[in-house]
Amino acid sequence: MRESINLMDYRKITAIIRREAVDRVAKNLKEIGVTGMTITKVEGYGRHADLYAVGKMAPSAKIEIFTTRERVREISNVIMGIAHTGHAGDGIVAVQPVEELYRIQTRSSAD
Repeated sequence: MRESINLMDYRKITAIIRREAVDRVAKNLKEIGVTGMTITKVEGYGRHADLYAVGKMAPSAKIEIFTTRERVREISNVIMGIAHTGHAGDGIVAVQPVEELYRIQTRSSAD
């Protein structure tokens, strides 16, 4: 029987990382028991953008994970530990609260 989870305990982790790190990050997340994630190829720029290179977007990967509050630090640490090079452009990890979450298959709340 699945344990009920209060929606206030859900968080969405969004990580933007270098594309060359995404396979290793995904592998390590699976190893710690992350059962679902979405990975998308994206382009963008951040704080260290070359403002004189018009239209120059850096290729990156976006990883999105829905998880419980208790797992946020563990998952974020794995992402940062694998994706870190110490150079500009390593990326970011953002954590947001989830107000509502529904399962399309059952048309019901995910709690």
